Amino acid sequence: MASSSRTPKESVVVDYGRRRTPCGYCRSSRRNSISHGMWADSLTVDDYQDLLDRGWRRSGCFLYKPEMERTCCPSYTIRLKASNFDPSKEQLRVSRRMQRFLDGTLDVKKVDVLEDTSTSTKSENLSRPMTEESLPAGNEEEDEVGKSLHCLSSQIDNVIHILIEKGEFHSGIQLPKASVKKVSQGRRKLLVNGSEDLLYSSNIAFQIASSIKRAQSCEKVGNDLKPSKVCEKESESSPKIIAEKLVAPLDPMVKISGLSIRACNGHINFYASSEKISPSRSDQNVPVRNKSRMEHGTGGNRLIGPEHCQVKRRKLEIRLNRSSFDPEEFALYKRYQLKVHNDKPHTVTETSYCRFLVDTPLLRVSHTGDNRVPHCGFGSFHQQYLIDGQLVAVGVIDILPNCLSSKYLFWDPDFAFLSLGKYSALKEIGWVKENQVHCPSLQYYYLGYYIHSCNKMRYKAAYRPSELLCPLRYQWVPFNLARPLLDRKPYAVLSDFSILKNGESSLPQMTDDVMGRELDDAGQEDANDVPMLADEEMVESESEFSEDEPDPETTSYDDPEIGDVSKVLLGVKGSKVIYKDLRSVFDPEQRSYLESQLQRYRRVVGTVLSERMVYSIG
Repeated sequence: MASSSRTPKESVVVDYGRRRTPCGYCRSSRRNSISHGMWADSLTVDDYQDLLDRGWRRSGCFLYKPEMERTCCPSYTIRLKASNFDPSKEQLRVSRRMQRFLDGTLDVKKVDVLEDTSTSTKSENLSRPMTEESLPAGNEEEDEVGKSLHCLSSQIDNVIHILIEKGEFHSGIQLPKASVKKVSQGRRKLLVNGSEDLLYSSNIAFQIASSIKRAQSCEKVGNDLKPSKVCEKESESSPKIIAEKLVAPLDPMVKISGLSIRACNGHINFYASSEKISPSRSDQNVPVRNKSRMEHGTGGNRLIGPEHCQVKRRKLEIRLNRSSFDPEEFALYKRYQLKVHNDKPHTVTETSYCRFLVDTPLLRVSHTGDNRVPHCGFGSFHQQYLIDGQLVAVGVIDILPNCLSSKYLFWDPDFAFLSLGKYSALKEIGWVKENQVHCPSLQYYYLGYYIHSCNKMRYKAAYRPSELLCPLRYQWVPFNLARPLLDRKPYAVLSDFSILKNGESSLPQMTDDVMGRELDDAGQEDANDVPMLADEEMVESESEFSEDEPDPETTSYDDPEIGDVSKVLLGVKGSKVIYKDLRSVFDPEQRSYLESQLQRYRRVVGTVLSERMVYSIG
């Protein structure tokens, strides 16, 4: 039965059929990537949710689904139940690294140097650079103390050089390097009362005094100095006097880091300060932490404390905006594509950007005050990450009734050390967990496609415990059960995992810890550089559509109702009509062709959607 012109709350699609394109994963020059494509004039969030659960994805307004038995790189939809997320050690390090960067305690220069060194030596697999964040989690506190000691020693050396320039110490004397050491708990107890807060100590004053005395002995032999002058010099070069000279200029530097400093009988001691910062330096008083922090600055090593050094603290702001063109976002996207993906400047245009990441067929659903829709509503969004007001990353996402679907992320190459791809994924998972309170149906995080045959895409399974969609029966299968099947061949009917008897002896057995490390390490450059559906979408959104091929589908599991296309909903000149009511207007040849198209369409979208979405035929 026909109806009047359609409302704006329904899905209208144009079927393009099978298409062959070059593959963005294996980089084959042949057109081995085979998928089914549709153009969506409009798409409800419920319909797109159901399409995701049948293996579809979108690039702008274009929808595509790999033909899994045919394509060179079978792509499995992967998702994670946010409430069950178990972050790996590497993912936790990413969060800590960001927090330390915001606190002003991350040694950015050291990270940059180590990453540059790693880049120059790594193979084509681009293994993860070893930074301070790569150290075992149990060693982080020791590493922090070691950095503090190194930084304090450097500060003392800087002061010594300043005093030499001022003439306080003889410029011709070879003075030793300062060394600051941690004071053990047992040693503190042996000292006088009040030493419980003693953290570090240096005996550099004694070493300097020894060097000066040796030089003075030489002067006594070579010069006829008066005894009074010699005694005066020896008095000025005592460890006690030298320590006091060093402490005076060090005191203001050390206080900034939350420590206090005193000269004690020639020793330079560093104590945990119990002071609080003054109102002039912060909006509120914050207790000083015992543990000092440090960072390399442009002028050398500097001790800093995030609670005290407000200049070094950074503010991260995350904004969720409806999908729309933003010149600042486009400028960041272009810089990202040119520097990270080595795109040619002429290929990165506003038009291609909008077609890929701004245009969306999803019909917006606003918050209605109940618990069925989150406060932001459903639809397509750009999530902006700003540090001190500077745009550093943009995540392109779809928020749907059951999930947040991550589509793409682009970021400022200058902030590569923050692993923004991983960080944004963690924030998006956190967003789902937080918004379950407002929308109980919103439970899952979709990461795009998982491609077991492509090492750079395996990192997605590191977000555990994840599930893969069976490409035949559309059942969700835990990754740990699907993996043995994928280890055998790229395409597998994942719901057949039960046929494996105890994993079979021929299949490798891995503990969760080993599996987690492997997945974290595999393709780390893409975890950082190309998180969530990148090259493949660019290739497909730019590719040409091929004519439908006459060879039949090879699927071995068909819905028995696929052949019956009588209830498929068609769109004809602005009106809706089911096929059986329109069948008589076609001649036999037209009817045969259209029915073959509708059967193929019904097969790839499913019976329910074929009767709910409008199949436009003009």
